Amino acid sequence: MKEGITWVGMDAHKQFINVAMRLPGRQEFIEWKVTNEPKAVARLARKLAKVAPGEVRCCYEAGPCGYVLMRQLEAHAPVVCEVIAPSLIPTKPGDRVKTNRRDARKLCELHQAGLLTMVTPPSPEDEAVRDLSRCREKVKTDLMTARHRLSKWLLRHAVSYGAGKKAWTKAHRQWVRALRFDDLHEQMVFDEYLLEVEHREERLAYLDEQLLAVAQQEPYREPIAHLRCFRGIDTVTAVGIVAELHDFRRFHSPRELMSFVGLTVSESSTGNSQKQGGITKAGNSHVRRLLVEAAWHYRHRPSVGHRLRKRREGQPTSVISIADKAQNRLNRRYRRLTEKGKHSNIAVTAVARELVGFIWATLYPSYQAAA
Repeated sequence: MKEGITWVGMDAHKQFINVAMRLPGRQEFIEWKVTNEPKAVARLARKLAKVAPGEVRCCYEAGPCGYVLMRQLEAHAPVVCEVIAPSLIPTKPGDRVKTNRRDARKLCELHQAGLLTMVTPPSPEDEAVRDLSRCREKVKTDLMTARHRLSKWLLRHAVSYGAGKKAWTKAHRQWVRALRFDDLHEQMVFDEYLLEVEHREERLAYLDEQLLAVAQQEPYREPIAHLRCFRGIDTVTAVGIVAELHDFRRFHSPRELMSFVGLTVSESSTGNSQKQGGITKAGNSHVRRLLVEAAWHYRHRPSVGHRLRKRREGQPTSVISIADKAQNRLNRRYRRLTEKGKHSNIAVTAVARELVGFIWATLYPSYQAAA
């Protein structure tokens, strides 16, 4: 029961943690400050377990400190630590004073009142795979930046591959490597820019190999193989989706998953007025980007090409059936929206939202069966 629980709110930062504790049956706070380091956190956990007469429930906001504090506290004492979604913490419009001490008190009060939304933390293994997927995403962005830097430098020196020709193909690379400049310093700059592009390409290829290895391991092998049956979803995208969502059992309906990835429609209604806007863009932006990228493939007429057919080899008929239904429905959805005059970006976003439902229908039963 809540009456016998000790509530603890923590405002965690890089160097210090402000702690506000409220014992059962008491309204006043017990407050102190500890250093954010493993030994100090271990002492804090033991102190909470010793001082509190019964169950101890702690909380802190999700942020750059990650889930390490939660794992350290629960490892050193029988306490429950929960991570809070910062964007869903209730705020008072007239409250203009914000300090670390007040934040810790506020978390303690709201946690006791049951007004906070918890974040489902991944396991250390899931978090490691998620970080690997995000690292690959950042390297891909760095590669694009390096390519743009080189191409714009060549443009400034009136060196062009030719109108209408596609860049970064095999022929384009041979042309780039054959370039030479009379000025020594210009040649040095060109060599450095080209070296940076090749270096980032090597890093990207290495990370792709690592993600491919992850896709062959348990417990990721089956859900990733199922996702690869969908058009527009291959290994890299499938690993990213599975690693970011990590446990489909917490999404009891497709709408919950759509809301989590920020693909539901925003609304501002009052009285007789009802106004709907764009998508909320709340929740996991990484999964939302992957889904929108995959949704662009459903602009084209439904078909099963050689690569998709190969990805589907050995997969359950039920999964392939869902993927085929997705192709037909999503392509019709895209065509209807564009025929009504909707911009292609809006149509693709709507397709991505419906794609979430097909993904949920594919993965949720398998996660339930494995539980």
